Amino acid sequence: MIDSSRRHLGARGRLALSAASAAAWASQKAGRGKGSMIGGLVALKIDPALMSRLGANRRTAVITGTNGKSTTTRMTAAALATLGEVATQADGANMDAGIVAALNSRRTAPLAALEVDELHVPHVCDAVNPEVLVLLNLSRDQLDRVGEINMIERKLRAGIVAHPDTVVVANCDDVLMTSAAYDAPRTVWVAAGGGWVGDSVSCPRTGEPIEWNGTHWRSTGLLEGGREFSRPEPQWWLDDENLYGPDGLVLPMSLTLPGRANRGNAAQAVAAAVTMGADPAQAVAAVSAVDEVAGRYSSIQYGSHTVRMLLAKNPAGWQEALSMIDPAADGLVIAVNGQVPDGEDLSWLWDVRFEHFENTTVVAAGERATDLGVRLTYAGADHTVVPNPLRAIASCPPGRVEVLANYTAFRDLGRALARETAKEAPSV
Repeated sequence: MIDSSRRHLGARGRLALSAASAAAWASQKAGRGKGSMIGGLVALKIDPALMSRLGANRRTAVITGTNGKSTTTRMTAAALATLGEVATQADGANMDAGIVAALNSRRTAPLAALEVDELHVPHVCDAVNPEVLVLLNLSRDQLDRVGEINMIERKLRAGIVAHPDTVVVANCDDVLMTSAAYDAPRTVWVAAGGGWVGDSVSCPRTGEPIEWNGTHWRSTGLLEGGREFSRPEPQWWLDDENLYGPDGLVLPMSLTLPGRANRGNAAQAVAAAVTMGADPAQAVAAVSAVDEVAGRYSSIQYGSHTVRMLLAKNPAGWQEALSMIDPAADGLVIAVNGQVPDGEDLSWLWDVRFEHFENTTVVAAGERATDLGVRLTYAGADHTVVPNPLRAIASCPPGRVEVLANYTAFRDLGRALARETAKEAPSV
């Protein structure tokens, strides 16, 4: 007897999911993790069309951008949950295998909120035909993997053209994402903020300089037909207290997560959920209750230290994360690796304003602690170098320790802290 939730997958799809379950079970038994990623990879090898099969008959929101994808996806899923069950990633796995695993884990969910890597957006949209596409921001990332951001903008633009019925919820404060969405027939503009403008000095469409006047921006060159390329008028915007929407909507919004960037993420999550039918007040309440995202912003006790974990992966993300550091903390550890998921080229360290820590002692950690130490030296930041992140935390005075780490350093330290916490837990 075939499960009704599997019937539409066809024989090949069902075989793919059976093999995925076996691979995931083996991974768990071997202590290699939950196995969702390996399961997704195996399933796609057997049935390359599986994402389309799993995505069929769902109302889906796709979320992409250089920074804030996981947080905005978590918030969008929370807001959409006011309408029904939602399939989404819990761990930020935003490429094909992770997306397949997320859809498979909630096979009967009528809704989906999917975080998608910028490079994968066009073919993922072809597979799941999203109702809403959320465009957050574009800035320099892993040059050795992603390439130039203008190329990403052009790919996103072409993908949007291929899906004219998709509503694009775009950040009008980001020049590159505005360009990607500018000609979309159905667009919701959100003034979500754009603290990093170092990659938007010239217009991606005209090649001419971008001129800023407060929050408003415009290209000094004209588009074809004499049209101006400039910041669209937002339908949603925010301040430090409220979220403002269409038809005079004003909603108090007090988030659990810190930082101005997360208020912008919340605004786009609410706009996306409301576009899909959520009640605005319920959507704001849902995003406000989100208190951690795959371990980010969470605190964990490690010996005499209360450790708060923050993640940053590129210059724009580091700028936002640095603004969240509590200067009253008893210690600060910055951990940097240079593995493939991080980007092996760490020249971006020189774009980060570490002069921010002129009056704070920093412990440089991670596989590339020495590279970070050199950058901190030139920034005039007092620091020590302790490559092992756990030992780096232990070297701090007792009390609250802020840890800012890039992708694999964050991941590995989180696992190490979990192991140490398990050791310290009293046996029952």
